[in-house]
Order: sequence, then structure tokens, then C-alpha cells
Amino acid sequence: MSRRQYAAPTRSGDDEPDDNGCTILHVDMDAFYAMASLIERPDLRGKPVIIGGGGTRSVVLSATYEARTFGVTSAMPMARARRMCPQGVVLEPDFARYAQISDAIMATFASVTDIVEPLSLDEAFLDVAGAQRRLGSPRHIAQLLRDTIADEQGITCSVGVAPTKFVAKLASSLAKPDGMIVVPGAEVLGFLHQLPVGALWGVGERTEETLVRLGLRTVADIAHTPVETLRRALGDVTGSHLHRLSWGRDERPVVRERREKSIGTDETFAHDIDDPVVIHRELLRLSDRTAARVRAAGMMGRTISIKVRFADFTTITRARTLRDPTDVSRDIYVTATSLFDALGLQRARIRLVGVRMEGLVEAAHAPVQAMLDEPDHGWRDADRAVDRASARFGAGAVRPASLVRDPDADPGRRPRR
Repeated sequence: MSRRQYAAPTRSGDDEPDDNGCTILHVDMDAFYAMASLIERPDLRGKPVIIGGGGTRSVVLSATYEARTFGVTSAMPMARARRMCPQGVVLEPDFARYAQISDAIMATFASVTDIVEPLSLDEAFLDVAGAQRRLGSPRHIAQLLRDTIADEQGITCSVGVAPTKFVAKLASSLAKPDGMIVVPGAEVLGFLHQLPVGALWGVGERTEETLVRLGLRTVADIAHTPVETLRRALGDVTGSHLHRLSWGRDERPVVRERREKSIGTDETFAHDIDDPVVIHRELLRLSDRTAARVRAAGMMGRTISIKVRFADFTTITRARTLRDPTDVSRDIYVTATSLFDALGLQRARIRLVGVRMEGLVEAAHAPVQAMLDEPDHGWRDADRAVDRASARFGAGAVRPASLVRDPDADPGRRPRR
């Protein structure tokens, strides 16, 4: 669906909407990464805050609604965000904390229904049909979730309540921030048809331009256009898809939990780097961060991949599958550096490196192989001690010695602010 936000359509009548049959909920955290980052910084609440790397070549991960009023959006280059909102406070992301909060939120969803379909760390579909007898109407369940998440996690969420996934997701986006919209089955068409075409799931800028050229500006216009006309203009698949959505038709069920297929992170250097020592140090930092996120998600993985982007933006990836799954930082780092060294780069100028773990499985069900040369309290125990220290004192409280250095003396890392 288009990322633009639209005002919620008006309803006729003053009565509360009838939520009978509206058993699909789409729950979406409000500015999740930003709100989660502010839990430890309550002094910044109500101020424009931007989450992302401090360098000019990084991009915005998230921003508070106060920063968004200046035009700051996710995926925007940080340099542009700083120009648009010079008074904004920049905080570096804490992915381990985000994963921990996400796990707690997903546990809250699971306490309501076992039919939960996560879409990312901060949003999910829920089918609450089987929970109504125990917890009440869909509207009541949605409010219960909002209150519980706010009380227990200190962040807000917006909820769409509707008969279908598409309408529920659209409703939650229109309810932002910190709101709830219920769309009764009898009001779905009235709700949809007054929206602009860009609100439909799957309409990007180019498709919207095509529709507007055809004189189709609202969802109602699409609904009353022959499907054959839409197919000729947009292609069979897109034309049929949009016609179905314009009439509120979405037969997709909520699919039980889909775990992340991979977890990883990357870093764009402040300027192009050709020093393998600096690159190895960055791979160590990224390996530590990736491993922490994997452990926080309760997962282990077998396949480790790296991404390398050169100064001319050429990008290559390399991967290696281990014999046994792991969540150990050292295992990931050793494999990542081995993959990088095998490239045989001779002082090539590098713009970005990334580390990712794939082939994820539940840690509780993964076999853990002890290494013959590993002491009784080895790397896995050390990682868990670091996790406990990070949970208590903040991410980065304990780190490898090679990463404890003056960032201004390191040509590959951006200075922190």
C-alpha cells in the first residue's frame, strides 16, 4: 500500500460501529524504533528525534512524529533529514532492544489468539474469531491490546478492525498515531470508495500516475471501471487485483506465525575504505550486532552471508552454510571474515559491508554441538553474559577490545553524536 497517509474517511451516524464479523485485526506500532529508543530517554519525549547512523551517508531508520512534521521519513538520507530538521536529535539504533520489545509484543498477541501473522518486528495480523467468547468483541480485544502494550512496553500502537486483512491494514494506517478504526462489513464499500486510488494496496507512484491519466482518482472510480479496461491499462494481474480490492474482496486468511527468514545488518562508511584492518573491525561489530539480534529473537542459523558494496555501487554477496546452527558472535565473525578474505580484494575501495544470518531455526529446537577445543565456559556463555550486561546497562556496555577506541581516530567509522 502506498506509504502516504490519508485522513480517515467519515462515517454516517453517531453510533459506535458494529464490529460483528470484524474478526481481523491489524496491529501496528507507532514509530516503533523511535518510540522504543525513547524508553531510556524520556527527556526526549515530545521532541523531534531521528533514529539512524550519525554520518551524512546513512539513512533514517525511523523518526518521532515531531520530526515527521518537518518532512523526515524512514529511508531518507540522513543528510537530507538533518537539513529538514536541524533541531532534531539523532540516536543510533539499538536492534537488540527492538527485538526484545518485539518478542514481548508478540507474546501479548499470543495470549489473545494463536492465529497471529507477524509482518515485521512491529506489526501483525490477528484473527480473533476464537477469542471473542473469552475476551469479548473484536473492538474490546483491540482496545485490550492497545492498553496492554502501552502499559507494559511504554509505546503506543494503532489498530484496524475489519472483516478482511486488506481493510484492517488500511484502517490501522488511517488510525495513526495511537488510534483505532473499526470498519463494519456493511460499511466497507463506503469506507473504501471515498479514498484516493493511492490508498489501495499495491498502487505505487507509477501505477497511480497511470490511473490518474485514465481519469481514475478515487477507489470508487476503479470499482466502476470495467475490469477489462483495467487489465488493458495495468496488465492482467494488477488490473484484476485492484478491481477486487476496490470492492473490498480479500479472501486471504491470517496465516500463523511466519518467523524471519534472516537477520542481519550493514554499515555504510563515512567515506570509501580500502584498509582490510578497518573492514575486519567493522565485520566484527556487525557480527556482534547480528548475533545479539539472533539470540534476542530466540533463533539460531546455519548460513552466514556478507554483502560488499564498492565505491562504484557494484554489490556482491557471498555465503557459507555451517554444519550446525549457531548464535555465537565469534562463529559469525570468523565465517564473515573468511568470506571477505576469500574475495582476494587488493585495496579495493569499499562503501558498505553487511553481515546476515540465514536459515534460521528456533534455538530451543536446534542442536548445539560442543567444540573439542572449547572450554567448559566458552564463547556461548560469554555472549550470554554480554547480553545480560547489555540488557542492564545498554547496548555496547560490553564489547570486544578492538572496538573500544576513539571513533575520531578510526577512518572507517562515523563519529557518534
